[in-house]
Amino acid sequence: MTVVFTRHWKAIFALSAGALLGCSQAAVDDPDQGATTAAATVVGGHLAGISDADFTAAQANFNQAEAIDDGLGPIFNDVACGACHSLGAIGGSGEQIERRFGRFASGVFNSLSSEGGSLRQLKSLGAFTGASGQACNIPVEHEPSDATVHNVGRLTTPLFGLGLVDAMPDTFLRNVVAAEPTAVRGTVNTAAIALPNPRDASQRIGTVRVARFGWKADTANLADFAAGAYQNEMGITTQHCFQGTSITAFTAESKPNGVAVPAGCDDLAPAAPAGVPAGTDDAVGSCAGGLTEVQDDVQNFLTFMTFLAPAPRDLSDAAAINAGAPVFSRIGCNGCHVTTTFTTPNPAPNGVPGGFAFNPFSDFAVHDMGTLGDQIGVDGDSLARTRQMRTAPLWGIRFRNHLLHDGRTSDIPTAIAAHDGQGKAAATAFAGLNATDQHNVVQFIRSL
Repeated sequence: MTVVFTRHWKAIFALSAGALLGCSQAAVDDPDQGATTAAATVVGGHLAGISDADFTAAQANFNQAEAIDDGLGPIFNDVACGACHSLGAIGGSGEQIERRFGRFASGVFNSLSSEGGSLRQLKSLGAFTGASGQACNIPVEHEPSDATVHNVGRLTTPLFGLGLVDAMPDTFLRNVVAAEPTAVRGTVNTAAIALPNPRDASQRIGTVRVARFGWKADTANLADFAAGAYQNEMGITTQHCFQGTSITAFTAESKPNGVAVPAGCDDLAPAAPAGVPAGTDDAVGSCAGGLTEVQDDVQNFLTFMTFLAPAPRDLSDAAAINAGAPVFSRIGCNGCHVTTTFTTPNPAPNGVPGGFAFNPFSDFAVHDMGTLGDQIGVDGDSLARTRQMRTAPLWGIRFRNHLLHDGRTSDIPTAIAAHDGQGKAAATAFAGLNATDQHNVVQFIRSL
């Protein structure tokens, strides 16, 4: 098997949304309050395992804008990762709010895929001259008139520390959920890997793994996360090789409201090489000889995301933080935003530091959030299923200007009050606290 990693440092990526979600009851164990500060002393720094030069290059790749000649479009949400992931540092959360829609019929969710659903890309290439001189005019997507789930917002998620999460074994994540109180216990989702991380020997095409990324915890590894976002958020399609197999799961261009654009009007990227689906914007090409190669933009983004360190904690208001931590647990916030200390395997499978302790304050499972659930799912989901949301990690929350999946508030108490379903008991308990205890809980959360 041949393994190749190439670099031209121009990957783009934008994720859909991030927010504060919560549940109720009982601690699993107490966090090591200093664990997250060991990764980097500045926000946006990197973990051990990569050189400053390589991390800086991957970061620049993440932050550089794409253009129509690179394959941008025909519809997209933004032109650069850094345009969305900017708060606190490159790779943080953002101001942009994406939009989704869907339809319920007889209690079953329909993504309206034939009408472009459920992600409504907010931008298009508009009018331009195609590669063959033809006039192209790409419409901006609109919400279909038959949608019954309207204009759902999703805020850009922060990426700090996700390489550590990617390194955690399935058994650990399952055990975290199994230890939760029955009333708030999450559901562990699994997903099959489309694009294995070549550094992780346990991953193969089709490997089923605990899904830990995305608003619905529907993505099993960061490689899939990167390639999928490149395709859906930028409109840039890619092909990869793994052990001689061509991976074409990310080669389909998005169609404005489900209508294919005229030939040559998707973008102005060079033609795909022989053997690769037509319209693929950036391809590895032949996988002969057992080749393993991730398309360079996606590899560069994967590298950046893998080694982006958690944000160091802000312990400046020590008295309030120390007073608020036990109250956070007592009212049940840690039933889902678990205080469990995670420790990466040694060695870690993806190159991050082994034996590294960190506290993301999430179980990475989905929970019934009642009226706070966004009612977005995949075709065939029940209403109850669409109300399940992944517990959003709380680390680095102080760098976010908007909270909850749709960015409806910037105020932590307001976000807590919106919790419903399995999060309702904690929200009610928070509302019953005196003003001092509420302040201390908020200061504890802000410190993460």
